[in-house]
Amino acid sequence: MSVWNLNASWWPPPWAHQLAELRIDVHLPDTRIESELEALELRSAVWKPQCEALPRLAGLPLRLKVMVRVAGGEHFVYVVDVLSQRVVACVTMNRLSDLGHPANGHFRAPHTKVSMSHRRRGIASGVYRWWLDSGACLMTGARQSPAARGLWLAMSRHYPLSYVWLENKRLFPLGDVPPAGVLDRLNVRAVLLGQGATLDTCLAQWEQPGRQAPGGPPILPTTRVFRPRVPLVIGS
Repeated sequence: MSVWNLNASWWPPPWAHQLAELRIDVHLPDTRIESELEALELRSAVWKPQCEALPRLAGLPLRLKVMVRVAGGEHFVYVVDVLSQRVVACVTMNRLSDLGHPANGHFRAPHTKVSMSHRRRGIASGVYRWWLDSGACLMTGARQSPAARGLWLAMSRHYPLSYVWLENKRLFPLGDVPPAGVLDRLNVRAVLLGQGATLDTCLAQWEQPGRQAPGGPPILPTTRVFRPRVPLVIGS
């Protein structure tokens, strides 16, 4: 049964209040976000030829075109308003520098910038759903903005949410409900699991001697539908 068909009566789950206790101490000024999006637009002649267009993401207005580019193992998702020809959002799926190489094959940390004129239109959640529905997973960075915290809480209604402890480039599972008093520590990260993926299977492959996720940047497919090519062990 699809997670989207689950009865909403189970919401909120008992751990929902704990997500709000994660560190919320990042806030980019709106003027800076607008400036960075304008700079992307000015450089569009450089990055657009390297992009592949995505089919329209569910919930997004028809006027928004979504494109993706892969460079250095990171995915850059651009959203363009076709009427104004403006870059109105950019979502970067970052490699996690504080994780070891094998784990980087399983997780990405999203960093989202949306123009003030196009907020609350489902852009970030649409890109996240595209990523998670492919089976890839997301992990928070050391800190989150208030908007990011709210988005993760909303996404956890449809995708499994778990917690891990990061230390010396290794991950240790904390479960769906971490021990009391640890959520405010920089070592604790939240994880949204993609469709069919489980935290146990991801970590099991990572820890097995002699087994590592394939390295190297993903390769753009030749088909029209682009999906993240992040190596993952998919649970049954």
